[in-house]
Amino acid sequence: QVQLVESGGGLVQAGGSLRLSCAASRSPFSISDIGWYRQAPGKQRELVASISSDGSRIYVDPVKGRFTISRDNRENAVYLQMNSLKPEDTAVYYCNLSYRMFGKKFDYWGQGTQVTVSS
Repeated sequence: QVQLVESGGGLVQAGGSLRLSCAASRSPFSISDIGWYRQAPGKQRELVASISSDGSRIYVDPVKGRFTISRDNRENAVYLQMNSLKPEDTAVYYCNLSYRMFGKKFDYWGQGTQVTVSS
C-alpha cells in the first residue's frame, strides 16, 4: 500500500515562505505524477501545482511566480516551495500520487498538512 506523508506546514506571516515535503513509500515513484492540492474551509479541494514523471510542471494562476514544485526520484519525495505567501493561501495542503500500471490508474492521497498565513 502506497503511503504519502506530508510535512512542513505551519503558521507564517504574509510575505513569508514555507517548504512542504511529501515522502512516498511503497510506490513506483519515478513513473508517478505528483500533485499538490489544497482545501480551504468551506471550499472544494483544488489543484495547486503538479509535476509529471518526465518533470513537466503545471501551476494554477494564483500561485504562478510564487510557488515551485520539484521532485527527487532518489529520495521518493516531492516538494512545494511557497514564497510570498498570502492569507488566501491558508488551507490544508495535500499530496497526491498517481500512476498507470497494468491498464489501471492508481491514485493516492496523503493526510494533509495545515498552512496558515496571517495578515
